[in-house]
Amino acid sequence: MLRLSHKESATDAELLLRYQKSRQLEVLTALFGRYTALVYGVCLKYLKDREDARDMVMVVFEKLIDLLPNQSIDHFKGWLYVTTRNQCLMQLRKKSGHVSQNFDAASMENSLLVHLEDEPEMEVNLSKLEHCVERLIEDQKTCVRLFFLEENSYLQVAEKTGYTMNQVKSYIQNGKRNLKICMEENGR
Repeated sequence: MLRLSHKESATDAELLLRYQKSRQLEVLTALFGRYTALVYGVCLKYLKDREDARDMVMVVFEKLIDLLPNQSIDHFKGWLYVTTRNQCLMQLRKKSGHVSQNFDAASMENSLLVHLEDEPEMEVNLSKLEHCVERLIEDQKTCVRLFFLEENSYLQVAEKTGYTMNQVKSYIQNGKRNLKICMEENGR
């Protein structure tokens, strides 16, 4: 059993390891309690509603119960921020998946014309982008495709590839940089 004073002096890494071994909610609560304000702030930033943000804080906590035992985490605070953000983005995607019945036919028609006029240039850019994606090293290519094209979170990419979260972030960041360089070289 943990004493309160020991939990307060334990590092995030120590509490995380202790929770991963024991799965005691008391330990997870102590660790999560350090960052509840951060999680709430992130949720409020993305969801823009206090009640939804409070609900999401609980969703994130409940998700940690199952996620943490199987994760290799170097910096808990950063990992928690990314996990919270991804959870909020998934929630927003679910909400935006509902098609609105209120639309203005004239504006839809105008925006369609604009898109049709841009189609040849867009096709050229997409061809260049595809060419540049193919030039990436395999690890970068895989992570970039899963993250940007298939809209997976960092966590989902890590689970699908077997890479650590740090590797996934690095492959995506380096892949983006290499894509930008390639597009500029090819006269984007």
